[in-house]
Amino acid sequence: MTATDSVKISVAKTLPNDVDAVGVPVGTSGSVPRVLGVSRRVLDANGFKGNVGDTMLLPKPSGAAVVAVGTGDGRLDAAGLRRATAAFARVTRGHERVATSLTAVDGVSAASSLEVATEATILARYRYAGYHREEPTTTPLNELTLVSTLNGEHAAGATSRGHARAQAALLARDLANMPPVSLTARLLAERAAEIAAADTALEIEVFELDDLVRMGCGGIIGVNKGSVEPPRMVKLTYSPRRPKRHVALVGKGVTYDSGGISLKPSDDSHAIMKMDMSGAAAVLATMSALGAMGCRNKVTGYMMCTDNMPSGSALKLGDVLTIRNGKTVEIHNTDAEGRLILADGLSLATEERPDAIVDIATLTGACMVALGTKIAGVFGNDDALASDLCAAGDRVGEPLWQMPLAREHYRPLLDSNVADMKNVGIRYGGAITAAIFLSEFVEDIPWAHLDIAGPMNSDRDDGIWSKGATAYGTRVLIELLTN
Repeated sequence: MTATDSVKISVAKTLPNDVDAVGVPVGTSGSVPRVLGVSRRVLDANGFKGNVGDTMLLPKPSGAAVVAVGTGDGRLDAAGLRRATAAFARVTRGHERVATSLTAVDGVSAASSLEVATEATILARYRYAGYHREEPTTTPLNELTLVSTLNGEHAAGATSRGHARAQAALLARDLANMPPVSLTARLLAERAAEIAAADTALEIEVFELDDLVRMGCGGIIGVNKGSVEPPRMVKLTYSPRRPKRHVALVGKGVTYDSGGISLKPSDDSHAIMKMDMSGAAAVLATMSALGAMGCRNKVTGYMMCTDNMPSGSALKLGDVLTIRNGKTVEIHNTDAEGRLILADGLSLATEERPDAIVDIATLTGACMVALGTKIAGVFGNDDALASDLCAAGDRVGEPLWQMPLAREHYRPLLDSNVADMKNVGIRYGGAITAAIFLSEFVEDIPWAHLDIAGPMNSDRDDGIWSKGATAYGTRVLIELLTN
């Protein structure tokens, strides 16, 4: 359970008096709300200009503390409201009961503003509990009151959607932040089983090593050869009555990526390879939210879970693996392991002939080089699906950029003398050749690949991101499947 599971979210016509802190919108010009008790000259003198996301906490001798929250020109789009609300949530992290009238600012519909503000508050208040001996300094959020003209079922529905999506993201963050010793493939599968057991909308199947051998899943078996921890494949199914479409999700769940025989350097990037299961975490978190979000599509999720370790039994360069769909792969880099386990998952998903397949993975450093740490890459064989994903990313504030698949140019780079293909190309265009490799396992089904290697981690608190794992892609997938 996360700290915001039990938060009470309410909607009111005006700011309440019985809270610890209130957030009041203040633009870059115009009058200053009287509740602040100070003039614009005082705000300016203290460095508050009213730009979107600016905050200034004004303690009061009695009653709630008041926070001036910048709103720019006074009209906030969803992105601006998300940023402003997150800033308010972070500056009031020491308060249990908070309220804000940011949701009453023009620019976003009443329902959307409630949904966005609920989500942003919960996400920005997140802090991984971890293994500190001392008690955490973050105060749990117990009550959140949002000012809106909306009321009744419409208001409750909006806040419930924001809460459900935020909770899913927090689940994915918790999983990715965990030390690898605490989240092996087996333990990740057990966590998925616990979530499915508590959710009547989900069915689960867990496949162990013997099952994977019998099924011919040579990719995940090969990657797992160097480990003392056995692999797991988790299949989750959400089946509403009379579904509109069937979408399959496939997530990379490498619980720790040493690189295998192609050992990674011992640097900061190696230290966060516990997050190489962020794709599988996103799939699990997404599946956990579908019932609460009222999703009308059937969704099948595959979590491909193993670690990638060096040992005397580890996968070697030059070895050849046979993937579930029968294709053979010559290994030229054991650190290009994510695509091998995804190949099995994509093959299995393809056999069910869904209407679309989306895989999500912290797949390549090359994508991070191309797009940095704030944008994820999208590849695929269907422009409409890729466009839908990009639009979903824009709506939830997780930008995606469509990259070229360019099979006609780069597929020959994966040719092998001894197998159907190699698992890597040349040094350049690595994100593209990785996506081309994955495209070999989806046949003619509309498919998209999300490479979230860049934004999987935040090195500081920034908007809705708290330092550590971001759960990037979780909210995108929920948005895609439910809208």
